[in-house]
Amino acid sequence: MTRYVFPPLPIPTLPVVGSADLFPVHRIYCVGRNFADHAVEMGHDPNKEPPFFFQKNPDTLVPSGATIPFPKMTQDLHHEIEMVVALKSGGEDIPVEKALDCVFGYAVGLDLTRRDLQGEAKKLGRPWETGKAFEDGAPCSAIVPAESIGHPAAGRIFLNVNGALKQQGDLNQMIWKVPEMIATLSTLFRLAPGDLIFAGTPAGVGQLKKGDRLDGGVEGVGALTLTLG
Repeated sequence: MTRYVFPPLPIPTLPVVGSADLFPVHRIYCVGRNFADHAVEMGHDPNKEPPFFFQKNPDTLVPSGATIPFPKMTQDLHHEIEMVVALKSGGEDIPVEKALDCVFGYAVGLDLTRRDLQGEAKKLGRPWETGKAFEDGAPCSAIVPAESIGHPAAGRIFLNVNGALKQQGDLNQMIWKVPEMIATLSTLFRLAPGDLIFAGTPAGVGQLKKGDRLDGGVEGVGALTLTLG
């Protein structure tokens, strides 16, 4: 019988549309500046850099419909609406043409960002964790299995804040497509079942305040709502 020094924390999970089963989350990877218009608004040339990645912690996930406290230590919290890719298998050095075989399904996520802390870290050449990997920083909808919807390569992605449209784009505008993200990530990490990939956000990211209500979605995938307490 295994004994622990203290009870282990629960495994982070997401619901699965059409099933009572839960999806156990292993790691969360995020693709940076994967829409050209967002790269430009952040002051970068989208034609000059290969894909790059950062991570959020699995226990920062919160379900759609939640009300979360406004994050600590920030005066500049930003929204970033994204499609999320959920993996059922993984490995290393996965060929692009085999990458979609690893996908279990898709969801809608928010990469909440403490932009002021991220900006300070960038100036000092430090990691981004304080700006990205904080409590409740990864709201995510239920996962829709790929066997139900296929592998979306086009479709509207949008976010409203208090009923006003703030972000809008199309999945076909992603610089690095889902198979390329998976293949590239697998050269850097050993991917595993339960991994999530936040696939990048379109332009229009902006500041949030206490009391804001967010609703967004990805055409053919699903919807997400969130309230900042």
